Amino acid sequence: MADSPLSPHAAPLTVTPEEEIPLDHLRMPDGFSAEIWAHGMPGARMMALGDEGTLFVGTRSIGRVYAVHDNGDEREHVIIAEGLPQPNGVAFSDGSLYVAAINRIFRYDDIESHLTNGDDIPEPEELTDAFGLPDDEHHGWKFLAFGPDGRLYVPVGAPCNGCEVDPDTHATIHSFEPDGSDMRIEARGVRNSVGFDFHPDTGELWFTDNNQDWIGEHGPGDELNRLGEPGEHFGFPECHSIGIVDPELGSADACDDKTLPAAVTDPHSAPLGMRFYTGEMFPEEYRNAIFIARRGSWNRTLSVGYDVLVAKLSEDGQRADLSPFMVGLLDPQENSFSGRPVDVLQMPDGALLVSDEQNGAIYRISYETPDYVE
Repeated sequence: MADSPLSPHAAPLTVTPEEEIPLDHLRMPDGFSAEIWAHGMPGARMMALGDEGTLFVGTRSIGRVYAVHDNGDEREHVIIAEGLPQPNGVAFSDGSLYVAAINRIFRYDDIESHLTNGDDIPEPEELTDAFGLPDDEHHGWKFLAFGPDGRLYVPVGAPCNGCEVDPDTHATIHSFEPDGSDMRIEARGVRNSVGFDFHPDTGELWFTDNNQDWIGEHGPGDELNRLGEPGEHFGFPECHSIGIVDPELGSADACDDKTLPAAVTDPHSAPLGMRFYTGEMFPEEYRNAIFIARRGSWNRTLSVGYDVLVAKLSEDGQRADLSPFMVGLLDPQENSFSGRPVDVLQMPDGALLVSDEQNGAIYRISYETPDYVE
């Protein structure tokens, strides 16, 4: 596609002044409102919450990890790591922060105590050799999450747009013991997942997946998937979306033994961070629904995404229905965008945080029953 006029949108590496953050663009259902919860963090992407309320934020191109402290009146942030290769993935467990930077894995022990006491940031324990992840940069940035089984789940994207891969190495979701031992492959055929969560009742893994580029502007659709059994294959590189056979690598029966998505969203819309909602602030209809941040497209003429979707599960828990939740950052008339949501995170009070990589900001979405509701 060397002659294509389409190319990725680089994220700004400088601070966006608060007055330029497009808060007034955001639109949500009645009763919901948004505020700027934190800002001044270029490239803010994935989020993890510490036991004492510290919010940890990973980035990609700027190579930083931030820690955000809420003192009740305002939020202050510090840089706890920089100069790392795409430290997108952050997770917190048992007092320790885990950071994934391509193949490098770091653990910051007792990190919140050091931050609270004003101590220097401790040198992390490097676990890179223990995890043994490949060092490919193409789709190499990671998402991290601890499962209900206490294991650390790590995706390994395909090192290409579309190609044959080693099914035991790439296009997978792995899980490990927290020290990097006992690797297991949980899912195969996953091209590039940068977000997942576990059903609060069943413990099942649900994950987003970004589908292949250059097959067409209007397909194949990006995916929301459900892992019913460990080791299931979700299609890449032979089968995409709801059963689209790859024109170069697939065969007539390529989709026959693959697990198809629980839901499909717009092609190239880049669904990334996703979380089940278990709080009590939002109306009951949102309980156990999934909020999904879509960073937005770059490789289609008419842009799509740049929003937050809500996925409500079917009665049997195997499918989901997608609908808009937070919109306004995409101007379809001008075909331009003013923000790029990347991750969502539920806070203890039931509010929802949304990270905006484009503006280096984090929004807080809350709910109050409208006056007209009896």
